[in-house]
Amino acid sequence: MIEVEWWEYDSLDELADAVAGDVGFIIESAIDARGSSLIAVPGGSTGPAIFPKLAKQSLPWKKLTIVPTDDRLVPMDDERSNIRGIAKTFLPLGARVVPIAADIQDPKLAGNSADARLQDLPWPPDLVWLGMGSDGHTASIFAGPDMQDALDAPKARRAVGVTPDPMPADMPVPRVTLTRAAILSARTVTITITGQQKRDLLEQAIADGQSSKLPIGRVLAEAEQPIDIHWCP
Repeated sequence: MIEVEWWEYDSLDELADAVAGDVGFIIESAIDARGSSLIAVPGGSTGPAIFPKLAKQSLPWKKLTIVPTDDRLVPMDDERSNIRGIAKTFLPLGARVVPIAADIQDPKLAGNSADARLQDLPWPPDLVWLGMGSDGHTASIFAGPDMQDALDAPKARRAVGVTPDPMPADMPVPRVTLTRAAILSARTVTITITGQQKRDLLEQAIADGQSSKLPIGRVLAEAEQPIDIHWCP
C-alpha cells in the first residue's frame, strides 16, 4: 500500500491556511534550490478557495510557473475554465500562468496541444496538487473509455484529451488532463478534499489500490512518493 499521511482540520478556513502555507514553502524551497518553481493546481471548488490565501504570501512570484492539472475545452473567459480563476489570482502577482486548453474542440487534438505546451516547461513539477470529485475522478481522469489513455500514457507524455462518459451533468464538456505519469513525476503530490463522503471514498480507493474502479485509486496505486491528504468535514 502507498504511504499516505492524513491532515485533519476543523474547517475549510483552517485547511486553507495550512495548505497555503505548505504550498508557499514548496515554492520557496524550489526557487532556493533551482532558481524557479513549477506547480500544477486544481480547479473544482477547494483549490480556488485556497488560492487567495496563497496569493497573500510574499513569494518570488516572477520565478513561479503555474499550470492547471486539467481544464475544460471552453474559451478562457468562460466561467467553467480552470485557467480563468488561476490567471485572475496569480497573473497580477507576476507569476507565469500557462494554459493547457487550446481553442480546439477535438479532445485528441487538444490533448496533443496541451502535451506540447507542457513539454516546453522544466519537468518534473515541484508540486501536483489534486482534488477529487464525489465520483472518484481526479484532475480530469474520469471513469469511462478514455480513462486508460490517461492512466497508461507513456512516461514522456504529460497530457491527453479526454471525454468523460457519462458526461458530468454540471460540466458536460470534453477536457484535457495531466496523465498519471505526469502527476506522479512530481516531487510532491498533495490532495485536498472536504466532507465525510469523499473521505470514505478516498480511503476505500487507496485500500483497493490497483483493483480500484475509481480513477483516484488507480492513480495513487502507482505512487512511489508519500501523499499528503488534507481534509476537513
